[in-house]
Amino acid sequence: MKWLCGFGVMMGLTACNLDMPKEVQTSYETLTVKKSDIEVPVKFSAKLKGQTDVTITPQMSGQLMQICVREGQRVQRGQTLFVIDRRNAQLELESAQANLQAAMASENSAKLEYESSKNLYDKKIVSHYMLESALNSYKQAQAAVAQARAAVNSAKVYLGFCTITAPVEGVIGEIPVRTGDQVSPGMQLTIVSGNVQMDAEFSVPEALVEEIVSEGVTAEGRNKYLDAMPDVTFVMKNGTEYPHKGRISSLTGMVNSTTGTLAVKATFPNPDGQLVSGVQGTVVLPYAEQDVIVIPQVAVVKLLDRQQVYKVQADSTATAIEVTTTDAGNGKDFIVTSGLKVGDKIVTVGANNVHEGDRVLF
Repeated sequence: MKWLCGFGVMMGLTACNLDMPKEVQTSYETLTVKKSDIEVPVKFSAKLKGQTDVTITPQMSGQLMQICVREGQRVQRGQTLFVIDRRNAQLELESAQANLQAAMASENSAKLEYESSKNLYDKKIVSHYMLESALNSYKQAQAAVAQARAAVNSAKVYLGFCTITAPVEGVIGEIPVRTGDQVSPGMQLTIVSGNVQMDAEFSVPEALVEEIVSEGVTAEGRNKYLDAMPDVTFVMKNGTEYPHKGRISSLTGMVNSTTGTLAVKATFPNPDGQLVSGVQGTVVLPYAEQDVIVIPQVAVVKLLDRQQVYKVQADSTATAIEVTTTDAGNGKDFIVTSGLKVGDKIVTVGANNVHEGDRVLF
């Protein structure tokens, strides 16, 4: 009876013209592996510094009477920044000038005495000893004038130290002092950042500089290498890309034995003053990878700590192949370092939906 019922159901389905489910085959996009050249962005953490950053310190002790600039202000070379109490320096200058006048008067008297003694000596009225004595006094007076004049110049320089000016054109940094503070030599008053040109300082791992070291054995070779290097980009911490490209401008001649790195500088133009000293960011150096296997990231299936792609066999079935890759840095490709060879055919779009042994239509 059960058999008859089953037979009746089968006959009923046939009578109603209902089709039985059919197997559905899915098409996938595939790629034939080949080698090509690709430009990979290599990134380094960097810190900006103005090429002519100057620390401003006083050269004399005294009370700070006036701060003539504000933080962040752009200043010209020679512009007054700070004024220190100049009263003592002014008094020293006046004293030195008075001493010079006295020394010049003594010199004039000694000169007259010498000329008189010489005249009398010529007439054989005084002895040679008297003449030499007058000459020595005259010379001593001349030396005293020279010393007094040097003291005046020194006092003028000392007085000049009371007015601190900008040694370069640039932007004023932090000013940690206030009017009325007692300052002394060596105390930092501010930093003038000459930021027309900015240096991004960073370190390159030794593994990436073997080529640089080999070509830069001589100064001529290093300069040639620098000239041939591509432009670099500076990216702010917030991800904003600085609009002006930079150039690698400096390579130290020695790898740091402690860190295994080479110190590098990239110079960027700063016409609008957008870059300031101390800013952290990233220098992006385009690095040419030649004759490598490049595949799209969608072709790679990640399983825990492994990566695999599906290789299409001669009978059109898919087989999982483990691969190792590095990021090409463009957000869409991987560089394959092992697992594939030229001529292999792999699944790209839809690789996540493929199973071992699936027949791939393309």
